Amino acid sequence: MDALNGFFNGLYYEIAGEGRPLVLIHGGLVHSGLWDDQFEVFASHYRTLRYDVRGFGKSISPTAYYSNHGDLRDLLDYLGIEQACVLGLSMGGAIAIDFTLAYPNHAAALIPVAAGLGGYQVKEHSPLRDELHAAYDSGDKPRAVELALQLWTDGPKRTPDQVDPNVRERLRTMTTYTFDLPDTANWQQPLKPPAIDRLGEIHVPTLFIVGDQDVPDILDISNLIVNTVPGARRAVIPGTAHHLNMEQPAEFNRIVLDFLDSLAH
Repeated sequence: MDALNGFFNGLYYEIAGEGRPLVLIHGGLVHSGLWDDQFEVFASHYRTLRYDVRGFGKSISPTAYYSNHGDLRDLLDYLGIEQACVLGLSMGGAIAIDFTLAYPNHAAALIPVAAGLGGYQVKEHSPLRDELHAAYDSGDKPRAVELALQLWTDGPKRTPDQVDPNVRERLRTMTTYTFDLPDTANWQQPLKPPAIDRLGEIHVPTLFIVGDQDVPDILDISNLIVNTVPGARRAVIPGTAHHLNMEQPAEFNRIVLDFLDSLAH
């Protein structure tokens, strides 16, 4: 399958396929390579776009104030896409939610995957998270990467040897790359008011996909979305944690394609 790739306004993107547009937004530890098991599959059904969020992957680091949802709107405008189904994992899920709220006429459907949520306050104190931040701040990147894998990829109830080693190593490579990049937080402009206070404004078909082994805060966010967004549904993939699309790609792809197919009928 021929994919078109390039840069727009410092953002690296890749697009392939025909039909209804579908956007894939990666999480905060990785880059658009997160979707290697999805991109060609989805592009055989939909016009599928994946891109590196500003400051990640091949996209440039910010030098001025920006918003991730505004970046996505500008990229879609550049590509001539008026409306798209938006799917995002973790940080990418939070971006997808913000985009849907900021530009409701541009979102045809919303698929938050193990998603973050703007304005959400972490409830579950994690010593592992503290250890991860300490290792990162001290410059011990290999240790920080391994702790990130334990926290997010393994999840709180599994040991590393219970997770596919190939998945862990692919994520280790992406996270190592990400941890070497400059921090973007000082330049980001959040959505105001934050998404957590506006979930009732979402009126597009919504499916939250989550792994049952994810951290408690993500499971809590999934409850918030399903209980607050009108008509929102949830799909749970057993035996997976935060990077469920890599652990169980066939099941993940089936869930997404079944949901999108249901919108056409």
